[in-house]
Amino acid sequence: MNRMIYLDFNATTPVDPFVLECMLPYFSDKFGNAASKTHSYGWIAEEAVEVAREQVAALIAAEKNEIIFTSGATESINLALKGVFESYSTKGKHIVTIATEHKAVLDTCKHLEKYGAEITYLPVDAQGQIDLNQLRHSITAKTIMFCGMLANNETGVILPLKEISDIVHEKNCLVMSDTTQACGKIEVDVENSGIDILTISAHKMYGPKGCGALYIRRRGPRVHITAQQDGGGHENNRRSGTLNVPGIVGLGKACELSKTIIPKEYERLKKLRDDLEITLSRNIDENVNGKNSLRLPNTSNILFPGIKADEMIKKLNHLALATGSACTSAIPEPSHVLRAMGKSDAEAMSSLRFSLGRSTSKADVDSVITMIENFLAV
Repeated sequence: MNRMIYLDFNATTPVDPFVLECMLPYFSDKFGNAASKTHSYGWIAEEAVEVAREQVAALIAAEKNEIIFTSGATESINLALKGVFESYSTKGKHIVTIATEHKAVLDTCKHLEKYGAEITYLPVDAQGQIDLNQLRHSITAKTIMFCGMLANNETGVILPLKEISDIVHEKNCLVMSDTTQACGKIEVDVENSGIDILTISAHKMYGPKGCGALYIRRRGPRVHITAQQDGGGHENNRRSGTLNVPGIVGLGKACELSKTIIPKEYERLKKLRDDLEITLSRNIDENVNGKNSLRLPNTSNILFPGIKADEMIKKLNHLALATGSACTSAIPEPSHVLRAMGKSDAEAMSSLRFSLGRSTSKADVDSVITMIENFLAV
């Protein structure tokens, strides 16, 4: 039997061996509760958490005390959107977001609408980009926040967040960005990009599942977020609950490793992705969704006209691929991202996402190309 080739790194990544090595002691010998202040077991755990906080902050050019730990990006997104809505409701209840956001954002916005929130869902063009003039005109005196993901999880399309943040800040509103797919793949700098609130998930960057972080700007402007989970006042009264010390240690190490690996991996993965797209385009009438936008180096969302993507995946059973987000993979519906980009339901259902990772080799890409060409030739 041929070996499996994993090309679904945007769904999740394996834990890096160095990350796992750092985590293991905190399951056994160093098992203390980071909130225990009366003995060395707690002090050791607390110290490990603070080291990780520094590592996460360093990855995004933030300050250590601007990072709080959560169970992952979905919790971070919920805390940020709901917490800002509650804190700034006296100013207004209007939030601007984008139709191609992850369901964690869209579903949370739908929830807030039940409590009086007014949500503007900006459309995108065929390349997955918003109209900056439309953004400018969508902001009113009642707008409290713009929320847009830095890099789309399905297409890899990257937003011009600095230009966006300049517009939003001119209107005295906050900028939130779901950077779950961007962190670990491209350089993310909260100062250069003007991000006020940012989300991270460890398992997208070779860390453990069940751990994430939320960046909350402390000055220029100072962001206020109302806690959504009570019980002990952990994480500076913003997220109560016993800290997942092994997971936090793993997230910190994953951030540290990513910071050193990003420049080299960016070029390597981009070349492999480009080879995949260029070779397929010579032999197959394919179309790369979002091709003319700046994209993540590892991500390619390809339309195969007349082919049902789910059937293609079943036939190519030695390839781990996806039609879109892992969070919606069990829902037999066309991708909301591709539909927002103007694709028909049939075109969206004929599109496959290829997401490469650190273990992806040229031989893997060559094998994938051969398998796809053989499938389409039948």
